[in-house]
Amino acid sequence: MSAVIDAKKQIVSEIATNLQESKSSVIVDYRGLDVAEVTELRRQLREAGVEYKVYKNTMVRRATAETNLTELDEVLVGPTAVAFSQDDAVAPAKILHNFSKDHADLEIKAGVVEGEVVSVDKVKELAEIPSQDGLLSMLLSVLQAPMRNMALATKAVADQKEEESA
Repeated sequence: MSAVIDAKKQIVSEIATNLQESKSSVIVDYRGLDVAEVTELRRQLREAGVEYKVYKNTMVRRATAETNLTELDEVLVGPTAVAFSQDDAVAPAKILHNFSKDHADLEIKAGVVEGEVVSVDKVKELAEIPSQDGLLSMLLSVLQAPMRNMALATKAVADQKEEESA
């Protein structure tokens, strides 16, 4: 009996650690998805470095009590899976939100971003943020614009001078 209790304590500890250390976590109800759809979802999440696990709600409730995230308890009804991302705060929200657009059975319940519980609407807002690469390319474009404009203006002046001298 104590081996079972120890195993459950270890699972609760794992969930609590993931909730605290992840940049973001998204809680979903996957009821209605078939095996092929769940397999595809897991593949997409795995490729993005996101850990996706199905847990019993009682285990997650115990973990939320340990991490002071008890606001999540109200959404822990029915089948529950949690996607954790240690590196990218946007990845789980983006993948799950995009997947739910094509698969109505996947329901986002709530999320945790940087240790704060967020609503479904906030998770969807987070999903709309461009990826880190997209943000970097936008920043690069903004930084390059003044130099590009100056180069074009200098070339225009040089062309004008050349026309006047010819």
